[in-house]
Amino acid sequence: MPTAPPVVAVLDGGTGNLRSVTAAIRRAGGRAVVTADHRVAREAAALVLPGVGAFDPGIAALRSTGLDRVVRAFAEEGRPVLGVCLGLQLLHEGSDEGTSPGLGLLPGRARRLRAAGSVKVPHMGWNQVAWTTSHPFLADLGSPTRFYFVHSYAVPMGPAAVASTDHGAVFAAACARGSVFATQFHPERSGAAGLALYRRLVEAARCS
Repeated sequence: MPTAPPVVAVLDGGTGNLRSVTAAIRRAGGRAVVTADHRVAREAAALVLPGVGAFDPGIAALRSTGLDRVVRAFAEEGRPVLGVCLGLQLLHEGSDEGTSPGLGLLPGRARRLRAAGSVKVPHMGWNQVAWTTSHPFLADLGSPTRFYFVHSYAVPMGPAAVASTDHGAVFAAACARGSVFATQFHPERSGAAGLALYRRLVEAARCS
């Protein structure tokens, strides 16, 4: 008898690209549950922290619902957490976009991208991503691989970076520490390569 698909909680902080994220999880073989309830999220096999918007409202929404504690608990327990776009920045220590501290599960803080010449901000569209270290989520993906970006802030390369992108300056396109993996790009908007990342998340959820 086939096993039930693992439940992946998509955290609803009011700033997420929820519809496309849930569609990608379902295509990858998981059961997506969009929730702002910390009790529902706690029972899931994996978490996705999406984000489209500003840093301070995003972190405030997590703290007001107790979802920040759930994300930290998953990281401490070695259970899968995926941050996407603003979600990556919220997992770091902070951002120049706001004054609130981030979750601090990844080292460093987001800085504003600088426009110069042909380099426009926000960084919007497809760009090459090069893997800088190995990670299970990146297995079988070529390097460089094109992914889709929409953002004005980014985290500089640091000890948690596993991938890089250049848009006027090199920054971290993906970061990882323990069971936490995060992308500045939107895998749900990035075709087959992005879907492969969601499949890796679902596999990790099934094993958790």
